[in-house]
Amino acid sequence: MRLYVDQLAVYFTFTNSIDTQIFVAPGKHTLEVTAEDNEGYISATILKITVTSQSPTTTISAIQGMQGWQSCGALFPPGSGRDGQICAAGYGTPQSTLTQNVSSPSMDGKSAQFSMGGPWSNCTSPPAYCNMLYFNPVAGGNNVSHFTYDLYFYVDNPSAPQALEFDINQTFGGNRWVWGSECNFNGSKKWDIWDDVNGWTPTVFDCKPFPANTWIHLVWNVERVGNQVHYISLTVGDQTYNVDTYFKNQVDWTLEEIDVAFQMDGNYREAPYNVWLDKVNLTAN
Repeated sequence: MRLYVDQLAVYFTFTNSIDTQIFVAPGKHTLEVTAEDNEGYISATILKITVTSQSPTTTISAIQGMQGWQSCGALFPPGSGRDGQICAAGYGTPQSTLTQNVSSPSMDGKSAQFSMGGPWSNCTSPPAYCNMLYFNPVAGGNNVSHFTYDLYFYVDNPSAPQALEFDINQTFGGNRWVWGSECNFNGSKKWDIWDDVNGWTPTVFDCKPFPANTWIHLVWNVERVGNQVHYISLTVGDQTYNVDTYFKNQVDWTLEEIDVAFQMDGNYREAPYNVWLDKVNLTAN
């Protein structure tokens, strides 16, 4: 299904229903919802709407407990709609689970536990790096351009991850803006950010393994500026880094959404570990 606002594609899903936040400017608009089945038959519904107002700033809260989380290893799995496309890269699909509404460890009694570990039968023989990406398309639309990704995370075995990745993506009208970041413990040993032209690019900011069994507060402040992504600042605990870096956006992308993502990267030993996320919020304006 795909949703258009004034003929601009703003949201897409491989499921058979849409129930999400759409950011639309105040005023009169034409909404068109199209659905296509496996045989190629298409139906469309057109609605005339008037948006009387929209809050200047909207926060989508407690995303760790929301429905809609999707996951994939090196490739998107069969039946996902993107079968066989590159997802988290790496050398296979590790055993991984997501458990929501975890009472402990938790800050509010409803954390989400992300686990990755053996047996590693789906990964290439060591040394083989397996990754697992989790993402949730929480919204759509083009009427917001500034985002704050605010969350807490907790790691039980800080020496096990190769990297921990935190991302935001906005796609509409065939263009995609990717704000990807990773704490690259064993590679660059820096906070890396994603450049759609050159791939992962280290910043000057160090990133070392975090204390075990400790809640860490992370806040990314980013914005969309024309055909560029702007990484404004990163706050980790009580330390704020002025990243202030621009990269070009990604063109020719057709899956419209605004999503948040978290990725677990395994190290060469394929050591198992768990990460809990809590108070995961996305603020848009």
